[in-house]
Amino acid sequence: METNFKIICPTDFSECSLNAIEYAAKLGEKYNADLILLHVPNLEDYRKLTNKEDQKIDQLSFIEKKLHSLLVAVKEESLSKGLRSCSAAIKEGKIVETIHAYSIDQKADLIIMGTEGVNDFKNNFIGTRSSKLMDYTSIDLMLIPRKVYFKIPRKIVYATNYIEEDKIAIQKVTKLASFFESEVDVLHVSTNAKSIEKFLHLTMVEEIKPFIKYHKVNYVFKAYRDGVGLGLENYLITAKGDILVTMSKKKSWFDQIFSQNISKKMSYFINKPLFVIKNG
Repeated sequence: METNFKIICPTDFSECSLNAIEYAAKLGEKYNADLILLHVPNLEDYRKLTNKEDQKIDQLSFIEKKLHSLLVAVKEESLSKGLRSCSAAIKEGKIVETIHAYSIDQKADLIIMGTEGVNDFKNNFIGTRSSKLMDYTSIDLMLIPRKVYFKIPRKIVYATNYIEEDKIAIQKVTKLASFFESEVDVLHVSTNAKSIEKFLHLTMVEEIKPFIKYHKVNYVFKAYRDGVGLGLENYLITAKGDILVTMSKKKSWFDQIFSQNISKKMSYFINKPLFVIKNG
């Protein structure tokens, strides 16, 4: 029996998390999904949202009112456009562990959340909580950077390092792309341009093609000697990519993107959603 697609969207009521809710609702419309807005109470976050005069307000009441207003807004905007349902939940506990446990319990297909950080790589670019959740969870994760508002993606870039799971993961990417008639670039960035690398790329293309039923897919090989991460950034800029997708099953590949050249800023990534496929 086929189950409905389910999206969990954690929110702390910050600007970042509100942008993530917008993405979650828009994608939920396309997936005909059940969307759950999840709040994990955090005293420090709560204090940022209330002034000194309001500090005596009952925290639970405050949270419930905030969640209710978000729930009403999402339902009014998206239920008539394909979103199957929208509900809210409040769960106490450690933030990362609680988001993961609740998502597993709900059999979620996708977690969409905002990022807190705005600087270099991983912990800073992605944000401490988002980064920890990325390492912790087994559920696909989409991270929405600060000040990034939903727009229809013209091009989705799937960064690959030639692993078997690509064959299944690319189907998730093309399904997302089909909702918007987006182009998909299956991209491999190497630090050298040796003929063996090009041969591996061509071999991968032939192996992956039978698994793709979507008509707007391009296969791209780029050599960039200054590092995979910066090569990927360069390609996103020149190709005008709107969403970056990668698998994190092979941590060494993922870390190549977000750990090399740590002293240099990948400012472009700050303005692009990152879709991390955990389950190939």
